[in-house]
Amino acid sequence: MSRIFPYLLIFLLFSACTPNGEKNGVDVSDIEVDFSLDRFDQNFYTTNPSDLNTLKNKYPRMLSGAEDSVWLNKMKNEDDLYLFSESQKVFGNFSETKNELEQLFKHIKYYTPSFKAPNVITHISNLDYDYPVIYADTLLFVALDMYLGRNNIVYSDFPKYISQNYVKEAVVVDAAKDIINQSYRKEKSRTFLDRMINEGKFLYLLDRYLPNTSDKLKIHYDADKMEFVQMNEINIWKYFIENELLFSNDSKLNARFIDLAPFSKFYKEFDQETPGRVGVWIGWQIVRAYMKNNDVTLQQLMATSPEIIYKKSKYKPRK
Repeated sequence: MSRIFPYLLIFLLFSACTPNGEKNGVDVSDIEVDFSLDRFDQNFYTTNPSDLNTLKNKYPRMLSGAEDSVWLNKMKNEDDLYLFSESQKVFGNFSETKNELEQLFKHIKYYTPSFKAPNVITHISNLDYDYPVIYADTLLFVALDMYLGRNNIVYSDFPKYISQNYVKEAVVVDAAKDIINQSYRKEKSRTFLDRMINEGKFLYLLDRYLPNTSDKLKIHYDADKMEFVQMNEINIWKYFIENELLFSNDSKLNARFIDLAPFSKFYKEFDQETPGRVGVWIGWQIVRAYMKNNDVTLQQLMATSPEIIYKKSKYKPRK
């Protein structure tokens, strides 16, 4: 295949929010959501050790399964206190992030009226990167120490492609993703195209739930990676077509183009210049094209097979 992926990227003036001028914003000003904010992190690290029993009675869910000595040691642990101090600097009284979560909850309720906003509990997780946000029906747990800023020293041992996501603005994105993951079961994917489109469905829900959030934050790309997929969308698509990957059931394609990774694997000399998950990006664009060209609800989208979405999307990658 001749010339694929130019090495020198040209700066493009793409919109960071939604493609092709598509409007995902809706008026949620009249929608009411009722939820509380509980700063467990503040209550825990500012409580006098002599008042531990009072704290345990207030937070049986958070302070169970361990001896009192464990909690008392955590209260004065230097590493824990550093993480708490850093989170205070970043989040303050949490009002800004709370407002963002409120807007998220309103948008979800707009599209799913039965949705009930969960109460939010903030805590320090000791850098539990597997579960930065946990949605559990009536509760949303947010580990503030996983959003201290990509350059914070506590993430120095983390790979850059992962630590770049540990920013304050990502809290609402991760909250939306976990709510989506708990609310919609991912369909079984038989082919590479199925997997791309199924992943694209979930990102499209973010378009609707977070209409003012940039694409790069939703897919967790930095500016260079975002620029790459925008510039090379047609080249990525050509590669998939010319190598007959769309209807392949080779599970190795997931690791190459779908799963979280520092870069995608085209097996070309420029691989390390690429972002990971380019298959997810393409699937997202296919779903966007489908929703633009078909009058369907979000619920109908989630129930529609990838094959039908692909056929009716009239997808044409940007040149």
